[in-house]
Amino acid sequence: MSHKKLHIAWDPIYAHPLPEGHRFPMLKYELIPGQLQYEGTITARHLFSPQCCTDETVLLTHDATYLHKLHTQTLSPKEQRAIGFPQSPVLTQRELVITQGTIDCCTHAFNNGVALNVAGGTHHAFRDRGEGFCLLNDFAVAANYMLHTNKASRILIIDLDVHQGNGTAALFAEEPRVFTFSMHGAHNYPFRKEQSTLDIPLEDGTNDDTYLTLLKENLAKILGEFHPDLCFYLSGVDILSTDKFGKLNISMKGCSERDRHVFSVLQQRQLPCVVAMGGGYSADVRIITEAHCNTFRLAKEVYGLD
Repeated sequence: MSHKKLHIAWDPIYAHPLPEGHRFPMLKYELIPGQLQYEGTITARHLFSPQCCTDETVLLTHDATYLHKLHTQTLSPKEQRAIGFPQSPVLTQRELVITQGTIDCCTHAFNNGVALNVAGGTHHAFRDRGEGFCLLNDFAVAANYMLHTNKASRILIIDLDVHQGNGTAALFAEEPRVFTFSMHGAHNYPFRKEQSTLDIPLEDGTNDDTYLTLLKENLAKILGEFHPDLCFYLSGVDILSTDKFGKLNISMKGCSERDRHVFSVLQQRQLPCVVAMGGGYSADVRIITEAHCNTFRLAKEVYGLD
């Protein structure tokens, strides 16, 4: 039996209620830990509740004026529309807690191989603005924190959400210590793409075989050439054929095989992996929950964690 434990960042604030019409995106953040505990994959001892990320740490990535607007609730109506949520103090607090959860997962990943945040993957947030349900870019903040504190020197961000990580790409466009790898729908949001270190645009209807072949080939090449010492993995399940916005044709089995491959390759190379859930918009929330839960199950299995 392994003496290393799976650590999962989660707090009730992840699933805080939003105004009518905005509730659905938050529901999975209650259902994922609930299902994993119900089936016995995890217990309460696997969950930890992060604090709020400090302004000092956030400002390693984000603009001070933008952060001030989040704290003082002074985003303009246009800025709120771009984000997709009405501003509120609890929404800002939620984002700060999620961001700190991703930072904390870095330490747990170095100690145990992998750690997961039930939320996060807010890859549409730029230095000075939010977009697409993202206020702060948790992967970018965590990556910059790890570089700033000399806890990592070369970081790979594997973004397999169906939407390009445009904010992440822009934030690290001039940072050679961070490799941004995005496989995403070519004809999906955001419609103005940024330039990642490596972008793999996917045609509508891409199936399991094509997707997995591209992933395996490109991830192997990246790891063979870049040699990271820390990896972030955005495991969005909006690649599923059932997703309302995804436009791809990936089965539940294909989505699980994606996760297994990423975890197996990183585990074999002894590369610590920090995981965030990203998007998932299937009409049936049970499909979203099951696909996300598979990521946690596979992380625990592949890394052999208690």
